[in-house]
Amino acid sequence: MICSTASLYLNVFVLMAQAVLKVPALNALAPTGSEPPFLVVQVIVLAAFLWLGYRAVRGFRPMTA
Repeated sequence: MICSTASLYLNVFVLMAQAVLKVPALNALAPTGSEPPFLVVQVIVLAAFLWLGYRAVRGFRPMTA
């Protein structure tokens, strides 16, 4: 469960990086990808995935036989 959450986070990270490069409105905000708007979005995405991963692990109930 942790690996799948980490894998999905990395896919979303790449999605956001490519969106900044390809979408003109986002590229105007962060042309090189190291500007504060890009970093803020990445921190928000990381926090969301940490919270969702925590909730997934805490809410997991294995089936009993």
